[in-house]
Formats: sequence, C-alpha cells, structure tokens
Amino acid sequence: MEKVNLTINGIKVSVPSDYTVLMAAKEAGVEIPTLCYLKDINEIAACRVCLVEVDINGVPMRNLPASCVLQVQEGMDVRTNTPRVRKAIKMNVELILANHNRECLTCTRNHSCELQSLCEELGIDQVRFQGEKRKLTIDALSPSIIRDSSKCILCGRCIAACKNMQGIGVLDFTNRGFNTEVAPAFSYSMRDAACTYCGQCIIACPVAALRERQYIDDVFDAIADPDKYVIVQTAPAVRAALGEEFGMPMGTPVTGKMVASLKRLGFDKVFDTNFSADLTILEEGTELLSRLTKGGTLPMITSCSPGWIRFCEMNYPDFLDNLSTCKSPQQMFGALAKSYYAEKANIDPKKIVSVSIMPCTSKKDECKRPEMAVDGLMDVDYSLTTRELASMIKQAGIKFTDLADETPDLMMAEGTGAGVIFGTTGGVMEAALRTVADILTGEDLADIEYTPVRGLEGIKFASVTLPVDKVPTEIRVAIAHGTKNAANLLDAIRRGEVDVHFIEIMACPGGCVHGGGQPFVSSKLRCEIDPKTERARALY
Repeated sequence: MEKVNLTINGIKVSVPSDYTVLMAAKEAGVEIPTLCYLKDINEIAACRVCLVEVDINGVPMRNLPASCVLQVQEGMDVRTNTPRVRKAIKMNVELILANHNRECLTCTRNHSCELQSLCEELGIDQVRFQGEKRKLTIDALSPSIIRDSSKCILCGRCIAACKNMQGIGVLDFTNRGFNTEVAPAFSYSMRDAACTYCGQCIIACPVAALRERQYIDDVFDAIADPDKYVIVQTAPAVRAALGEEFGMPMGTPVTGKMVASLKRLGFDKVFDTNFSADLTILEEGTELLSRLTKGGTLPMITSCSPGWIRFCEMNYPDFLDNLSTCKSPQQMFGALAKSYYAEKANIDPKKIVSVSIMPCTSKKDECKRPEMAVDGLMDVDYSLTTRELASMIKQAGIKFTDLADETPDLMMAEGTGAGVIFGTTGGVMEAALRTVADILTGEDLADIEYTPVRGLEGIKFASVTLPVDKVPTEIRVAIAHGTKNAANLLDAIRRGEVDVHFIEIMACPGGCVHGGGQPFVSSKLRCEIDPKTERARALY
C-alpha cells in the first residue's frame, strides 16, 4: 500500500495511506486521548477528545479536527500538545462532566472508568460549568443488565457494539438535544427489548451507564447462613481472566489461586464446570451421532451459549428444532448438584445453594428461566461474573496474588482438556468431534483444520472424514462467534448456500473468553493487545 509521510510533534513518520492521524500517532509513540473511540467498532468523533492541530504543506486547517477520523495526508504537520489543543480538550471533557453523575466513590466502575482515568491524565481538578443534569432513568428490570442514564456520556460505543459487532441493534440514541439518551426503542426496558444479554454493551461502555445485575450480597448471605450448603462451580474462561483484576498480565491462568480464594470465601465445596462441560461433550457427541444415523434434524447446533439461545428464539425460531437438547454446562452442573451430588453426599437438595462463576452476563438470565427448575428448585441459584468474583475477593480482604495454589474438591471437579477449551471459539466443536471419532473408531482425531469462509467473516468451516459405516464419510461443520456472524451463517443455510451437519455458535466474539462478564479492558489497551487471543492462549 502507498505510504504517506507526515510529522507528529516533530517526529517524522511514514504510514499506510489508509491510516488515521490517531493510528499514525501511535506509530510515532505519541498518545492522543480518546473516549468514544473503540478500535474497529466505534470511530465516530462524537466526544471531541482526540483533537489535534494540523497544517498541510504549511496551510493550517481551520478547526481542530478529530484525529480518530482524520485520514493522513502527505505533508501533514500534526501537533497534539499545543495550548490551543489542551484548552479545547479540557473544555470538552468538562462539558461532559457538567451533566454527568459524578458519584465516583460509590460507582461500580470506580478505578476502571475511562472517563475517570482521562480526567486524571488531563489534570482536570474542577468542573467550571454548572447546570441541569440529565434525567435519571434506571432500568433494572432485566435479570442481567442494568441501564443508568445518569452515567451515560453519549459516546455511542454500546450502540456500535450492539449494532455493528453483534448485529442486533437493541440500543440507539433516542430523543433530541439535551434530552438525548441511549435506550431501546420506545423507551422499552432491556427486559422487553430483543436483547440477548450478551453484555458486549457493558464491556464497550467506558463508564457505568450499563452494568451487570449483581448478586454478591445474596451469595455472601447464603455463605453466612448455617442452614445453607453453598457450592460453587467455575467456568473455564474465568481462570484465564480473573488475574487481570489483580494486576496480573492478561492471559495468565490462575486456576489454583482462584480455587484457594473461593475456599477462603467460605464456600462449602469448590467444583469445576469442566466436569459438566465434559458431560455436555459426551451428550452432544452422541446426540450428533444419533441424528446422523437415525435421520434427526440437521444441522445440529450447540446449545451452550444462552445469549445465542435467546437470539435464536427471537430471530430464528425455525431453527429451534436444530438446537441440541443438552443443557449448558452451567445448568447441567446445577442439575447434577441437586440430584446426583445431593444423594451421594447425603444432603437435602433444598439446603443446597448452587452458585456459578461465569464470564457471561446472559448466564444470569439462563439460570432464572422457569424450565431450569425441577420440583421447585432452580438448577443454579446465582450466577456471578468474573468481575463479581474479583469484587468478593477484594471485599473479603484476600490477597489474591499471595495465595498458594489449591485444587478443587473431588467428585465434581475432575475434567479433561476438552472441557477447558469450551471457553474459546471452536472449543465445543473440537471437543465434540473428538468424542464422536473416539466412539466410532477408538482413536482420537488429529488436528482439525478450519478454513475461513470467503465473504462470511467470523465464520469457519471444517470437514472430518471418519472411515466407518452408518455415518456420512465426511462430517461437515461450521463455527460462528458473535450473533452477527451467526445470523449470516443461518441466512446462508436458509438460502441453501451452506450444507453442514454440525454448527457451534457462541454469542460473544471470540467465545466465552470475551464474555460480557470478563474484566474491563480500556480502549487504549485494546489498540495494543487483543483480549480474545491472550485469554484463549491461556486456556489452550
């Protein structure tokens, strides 16, 4: 690609012609502040925080342009730290703060808020502008996501994540002028909109305008109740991300410390969702075999992701018969805990409080669904996110990084590597196919090669040949992560363009490692490191 030469703060750089000034500045080692910017997702120059002063071949640009959308040009001279630039940026941030709910000490994003960090970086110690605050709207009807309009800064990042990345479009700007807010159409609650509760809007939000519904106090109360027997299960993706909350490098596996912290929190038993993930693999593998040999509905589609299940129910009801009949590992574990485990341990199921630690906000809705109850007992009583577990550890005064590694309790904690890789895209598919091959041939599969599908970004195909009778010689599979990619794949199947036997779909891009309940990663850090890649590496 053609290169463009420009100068940034006196530093000469040569970058591709399709770069923005913001991207070029990073190449030059110059940090330009941003707020609404989210790489590849939201690049709309709404906040006016990334302003720069520019001359082109000696001719100054009339205004201060936003560097996140300003394409580089030959002969540009860019200055990011002039008095004019500093004054304009500070004023714009102060105007944002003027009608923002600044109760930072009691905010769930205290110390992880990008607006708060920006104020510190810019040296803002006062807000000169006083006036009317935005109307307060608290939407707390959803079992998974809470929306707080008083925290919203109208950056549009949640809108872009929902619409551009996930292809759903539940959120958008509503009303006009000072009354503008981000909400579902017609001011519907998140509960009543076509929301999948994937939580990608939460991790896109730089402040606390969107947050998960927390059940920390409920779990603490259950642990303190002598009449309750509280057990906990931990999902694979949690161990790949929990350490980030305690300053550890992204992608550091912390299984042993996680188990140790859960025991110190007072849980009666600490188990591992890998146990039921393996059961899910066996169930889905044998169900696939049954459908292949007995003429069942194909393609069979995995049912582990509750966000995907909600998306299918609301948008693709004609594919409901294609879903695997298996419960997700979370729910399968909960069901076993109050039946199999209760019987083996001689405990009254009514006394068991089943808690899950998940990377997912949609799991909170899944465990509340009425079909997840047997004889009036819910399979899982409370689902906490990775962030909530970190908060519990901090509240209990546990020094996480100093903990010696411990192992989970037996009976429902053992698992294979197959269960671990559930947390990343393609993991469920790979584990299930290996199980099918082992059942039919007595041998494990060699490495499975996936091929990206041209024109359908985010979707992969693979085929596995099994030299046995009664099943297709070639089993064709597909993987989609993110509901936008899932929609593209299902639409292609409807049009007859895709013919496969088995599909894995995860609601979140990259799978559970990038779930809506994982630790926050600032937009600045996302430009340097990909959380999906680093966390997936930890699992593998």
